[in-house]
Amino acid sequence: MALALIGSVGLHWAFLQSFAWSTMLVDNLTTSSFSVAIQRTFDGKHPCALCKAIDAGKKSEKKSEALVSLKKFEGLNEFVSLVLLPPASFPTMEAQDALFETLLRTPPTPPPRAA
Repeated sequence: MALALIGSVGLHWAFLQSFAWSTMLVDNLTTSSFSVAIQRTFDGKHPCALCKAIDAGKKSEKKSEALVSLKKFEGLNEFVSLVLLPPASFPTMEAQDALFETLLRTPPTPPPRAA
């Protein structure tokens, strides 16, 4: 179920792009300094084969989504207002005297012995 959710949201492209950037960074670090490798990896002017494949996949996915016809949502056209009115009076409740009395009683002395 989690994989279906990831696929429906498009998170798989983010995972693939992260992998592509990681491999590009490692490849660029072998030939240049860290700052140059970072700049070359993320500038968008030097895409690797995997980055190009990811872009092509995203574009083809968007084209297939555009073919789906969207239906107009036909909901209620009426404006509904909700008015909350306070009650005229609040009912009073009697206190539970029995519970209160049990809390005031002291324990029996001497304490009962375990059998």
